Amino acid sequence: MNQELPHHHTHEQNASILKEQLDKAANFRSASELLKLLSDTSRLRIFWLLCHCEECVTDISSLVEMSSPAVSHHLRQLKESGLVISRRVGKEVYYRSNDNESAKLLHRMIESAMAITCPEADSEELRGIPNLPNLDSYSGHESEKYSQAQVEIIHRVHDFLIQNLDKRITIDELARSYLLNPTTLKEVFKAVYGCSIASHIKAHKMEHAAKLLLETEESISAIASAVGFESQSKFTAEFKKTYDMLPTAYRKAKRHG
Repeated sequence: MNQELPHHHTHEQNASILKEQLDKAANFRSASELLKLLSDTSRLRIFWLLCHCEECVTDISSLVEMSSPAVSHHLRQLKESGLVISRRVGKEVYYRSNDNESAKLLHRMIESAMAITCPEADSEELRGIPNLPNLDSYSGHESEKYSQAQVEIIHRVHDFLIQNLDKRITIDELARSYLLNPTTLKEVFKAVYGCSIASHIKAHKMEHAAKLLLETEESISAIASAVGFESQSKFTAEFKKTYDMLPTAYRKAKRHG
């Protein structure tokens, strides 16, 4: 049934649809409770922090310069709302933002409203990772919708991964180290480099392996290890998929071809 308005300033069909949604008070109540929860500046700071790292109460207290009881109070409310989750390791409890739509939306909203992004220069000490030089690389048009600071952090992530091709580094480890939400990390990386982190770094691994095959006498097993493969067979399969020939055949063909 169409909603009839006293004054006809809009299409009746649209008014009916809008009225139907307005009548769902429970939905608006839930949204209101979430926004009310973040009306406290201290709680907002804690939530934003946990969108970028996983920390215990003691470290959160130090970072936001609040007492542990006060931080625990805010964490309890954030956890009850479903915005924050925790895990126990021995006697220590670690907190981080939940990976649900509400938490992701609020994270984006906060950063958009405040026109800020993840810290860069000031976060070096927190990360414990050296300030790697930026890579002068291609940035696709999609990267334009992200801030310069976010793009620069992704360049640092990229450089760090390239300098550690022999290691297996997870998205969660990168997210904690560079104070980026895992989803944001993957989205911005793809926007900057045009493909996923896994695909891009795998290409670099294969390129480096090919170089080692031609310029050194290292065994296939040693080269596999040098580019982060624990299994020689998995490395061989991946190399063949990339270059359409086995590593030994590639070395022979390129050297004597």
